[in-house]
Amino acid sequence: MAKTKVVVVDDSALVRSILTEIINRQPDMACIGAAADPLLAREMIRNLNPDVITLDVEMPRMDGLDFLSRLMRLRPMPVVMVSTLTERGADVTLKALELGAVDFVAKPKIGVADGIRLLAQDITDKIRIAAKAHIRRHVAPPPGAAAPPPARPVTMASLGKASTEKLIFIGASTGGTEATKDVLVNLPADSPAVVITQHMPPGFTKSYAARLDGLCKIRVKEAQDGERILPGHGYIAPGGLHLTVERSGANYVARVQDGEPINRHKPSVEALFLSAAKVVGPNAIGIMLTGMGADGARAMKVMKDAGAYNYCQDEASCVVFGMPREAIAAGAADEVLPLNQIAAKVLERLRATSGLSLNRI
Repeated sequence: MAKTKVVVVDDSALVRSILTEIINRQPDMACIGAAADPLLAREMIRNLNPDVITLDVEMPRMDGLDFLSRLMRLRPMPVVMVSTLTERGADVTLKALELGAVDFVAKPKIGVADGIRLLAQDITDKIRIAAKAHIRRHVAPPPGAAAPPPARPVTMASLGKASTEKLIFIGASTGGTEATKDVLVNLPADSPAVVITQHMPPGFTKSYAARLDGLCKIRVKEAQDGERILPGHGYIAPGGLHLTVERSGANYVARVQDGEPINRHKPSVEALFLSAAKVVGPNAIGIMLTGMGADGARAMKVMKDAGAYNYCQDEASCVVFGMPREAIAAGAADEVLPLNQIAAKVLERLRATSGLSLNRI
């Protein structure tokens, strides 16, 4: 079996050395080059034709984001970002995922060498996933291009009781930050509440929620333990904690708790979807988006058996088809759709089950 060829791009000689060592210890991959800045990396990519690159977010001579943007326009390839656990690091990392990076690894601000060694399995797992990911060319809008006109707002009457009776549950992993965004930005302000588990480490979900809040008609926030789940709001599971839902009288509330990883993940889609099946039952709508592994697949089938209606993202539009594929194989999917059709289909079903017109008001 041919080894996955990796080029490491980082301005720290120590980090380059450690990443090279970690990669070369793997029987299925080889570090074929290590560059101190994007200009050197550009020549290595041309000459060595790697399968995957790891890229530091903040680089000399050319900003890491500028380099990534050019790379994804001119020579799209799998990129795993190496980020720092800071607020700026989180913001830049989310921009990198928007530009087409497959995933990221968060290195600590202090004790970097030991921290990276502790992340060896995470780093190599993400390189393996990236090597198999579906990569698309990133097309930047031309300079001075006008933004597309906003969609006409949907009034409260368009969804009726569905806004308060239904809850939407989303599970996602690799590639999911952008996939979840694509669903949420197409929901109206009076959408049912959306509860989301996206595999992310601590320190990144707050920035992610704030970014979504600025883009969406619904309000999006990091979930807090015990808060009431309200229509027109999205709730992101905090990194490093499980998010579930509970009933409190006539209301749904968020439960945010520590605990053991489930399916190697914390937060886990499995935990969220099992609570949806138990507490929300036929008023739940499940959505499984791009991601590696099987987290949430079994629980999504339990949701369906409890009366929920479930959507899975199709293979062609996934960065990694693992989680939707496993959910489909488990018999959990009612519909399998391209990413750009999921929000519209959810709204169509909500209106239909509410006995309302499909036409926007």
